[in-house]
Amino acid sequence: MLFRDSHAPLVERVEDLLGRLTMEEKAGIMQHEARGVPRLGIPDYNWWSEALHGVGRASRATVFPQAIGMAATFDHDLLRAVASAIGDEGRAIHHEAARHGQRGQNFGLTFWSPNINIFRDPRWGRGQETYGEDPTLTARMGVAFVEGLQGDHPKYLKAAACAKHYAVHSGPESERHTFDVKIPAHDLWDTYLPAFEALVKAGVEAVMGAYNRVNGEPCCAHTVLIEEVLRQRWKFEGHFVSDCWAIRDFHQTHRVSTGPLEACALAVRKGCDLNCGSTYELIPEAIKEGHLTEEDLDPCVRRLLRTWFRLGFFDPAEEVPFTSIGPEVINCDRHRALALETAEKSIVLLKNEENLLPLQDVRSILVVGTLAANIDVLLGNYYGVSGNATTLLEGIARHAPVHTQTQYRAGFRPEIPNVNPIDYAQTEAGQSDVVIAAFGLTPWLEGEEGEALASGEKGDRPDPGLPEHQIAYLRSLKERDCRIIGVLFGGSPIVLGEATELCDALLWVGYPGEAGGEAIARILFGLTAPSGKLPFTLYKHIDDLPPFNDYGMRGRTYRYLETEPEFPFGFGRTYTTFSLEGMSVSTDRVGDDPIQVSVDLVNTGSTDGEEIVQLYVRAKNPPFHAPKLALKDFKRVVVPSGQNRKVEFSVDPEALKLVDPDGNRVLPTGEYELIIATAAPGQRAGELGTPAIQSALVMIKPSQDVI
Repeated sequence: MLFRDSHAPLVERVEDLLGRLTMEEKAGIMQHEARGVPRLGIPDYNWWSEALHGVGRASRATVFPQAIGMAATFDHDLLRAVASAIGDEGRAIHHEAARHGQRGQNFGLTFWSPNINIFRDPRWGRGQETYGEDPTLTARMGVAFVEGLQGDHPKYLKAAACAKHYAVHSGPESERHTFDVKIPAHDLWDTYLPAFEALVKAGVEAVMGAYNRVNGEPCCAHTVLIEEVLRQRWKFEGHFVSDCWAIRDFHQTHRVSTGPLEACALAVRKGCDLNCGSTYELIPEAIKEGHLTEEDLDPCVRRLLRTWFRLGFFDPAEEVPFTSIGPEVINCDRHRALALETAEKSIVLLKNEENLLPLQDVRSILVVGTLAANIDVLLGNYYGVSGNATTLLEGIARHAPVHTQTQYRAGFRPEIPNVNPIDYAQTEAGQSDVVIAAFGLTPWLEGEEGEALASGEKGDRPDPGLPEHQIAYLRSLKERDCRIIGVLFGGSPIVLGEATELCDALLWVGYPGEAGGEAIARILFGLTAPSGKLPFTLYKHIDDLPPFNDYGMRGRTYRYLETEPEFPFGFGRTYTTFSLEGMSVSTDRVGDDPIQVSVDLVNTGSTDGEEIVQLYVRAKNPPFHAPKLALKDFKRVVVPSGQNRKVEFSVDPEALKLVDPDGNRVLPTGEYELIIATAAPGQRAGELGTPAIQSALVMIKPSQDVI
């Protein structure tokens, strides 16, 4: 059989196998619980596996920081290494499970990760799964994840990545099965599609359609998004999968079909190759009733078979390099060290009054807040299980000096107020040199529909503020005249309110993974320095935001925000100080060649450190609605104390282009400001004491207008 010939061309092998399949067998492959073809030696296969920040829901695995935390590292090389480790563990789990006859959900090699939706609104519970609010950061980190997970072998995939949820999807969770996003062309192409385009062009193997409609059509059967953009414009060759039971929504909630047979036919004909759900069980009946033909199935099955061949499913094991990866790699020393490094680099120091951190020469420490002893806040959602998870309390216990009195009191829970008027922690707080308060959010308060069980909005948070009883508890601690180090857990931008002032030092730690407690403690005690940056804006007030179900970008994220934030996108302190000096630009007239930009990053402090240098572009007087500011590049740089490093960027003229009201990328005549900074520039960034911003202007001549 030609399809078993590992030396034959891929196209010929796919066509040979496709030609051997019956209509029923084709239909069986198009369901996430794919039925095998015993007569051809093809076993059952479940397409549904997860790997958002480690192999999820299958077996023991290394649990890396939640995706939003990995975004806070601003380190795409590190994320590529993380994803490669996830791919190794996925291979090991898959092959070991198959040897024992386990071929069910979560044991495959088609991972439905990463989530590259734009975190446009802090009320969305699933924003923790994303790489934040910026299209450039999301694209860069998403591409790195795909490259690491899929590997760079010229013939075989280590694992198959999936870009989701395509497209224009970010809540509300309660409306995701019914919502029709009315989106202007500008916002579609300026904000929601760039990351998907980047991942498709980087070779992502799969794309998952979202539940919602966009401008009237469901995303899993969308003429423009699937046929015109994905297949024709971007030349996507991989397979398209529905979100789970999204095709059922066609007739039950979206009302774009009269019943399941029509829904089935609509999805297949529009190019949805794989159904996560049960609707495609009706394909044979839909063909019998005349809604589909067997020929309609062939393009879908052809693309699905291509993935199986690229994973090496029909080739001798000795020819597929990844089949030799054994279970010894699962949560191995190297992967645990990588989880620790990622967690350390993801932590963002927001505040450090009087250099309270790192802790030195303190006689007594009180740790309060049940989150300090909580495993859930290490995990976020879509996680695996690890036998090496370290809570904040355990991390502190490992690193606190023996001569320092260290105590823990539960103090308060994040979800509910205290009802007992007696709280011993209050007295002990007044007697301690410092109080480390673990507060913020948990996966019980934010997450996906059906997971955040303490959320009244199916995982969303209509009020993105910190729960009032947590602020009240911080206030009561402050009344004891103690110094508070706040450790803020959570996967979304929290409106902190009074909490910012109540804390003398404040760390945002996200959901930091199995090594989270160790990483936080190492930063608290100065064994390493914080270097993470906010992948989103921390807003001052809920009133700063448009309505949650408004997908227009005006007033959203640092790119369009009209007010000053509490903490800006890209912000994060460390234990040393940096300055930016001597910005140089190769030209002030934009032509066909890239613009070379450089700046000196100077460590003006007394300790070594890492800084993330960020390049932004601002069109001075755009002829139409455009971002006020846009990140275009970034680099993580290590600089020893008292030394400087030259940081260089190459800015392609394409990066200066703006999206016009019709969705076209154009380069209008005028001035463009190139800005190098260590946080999104603005009045608030200056107030927070970020290094001096360096900027320069470049000009587009009238004759150089490009469309």
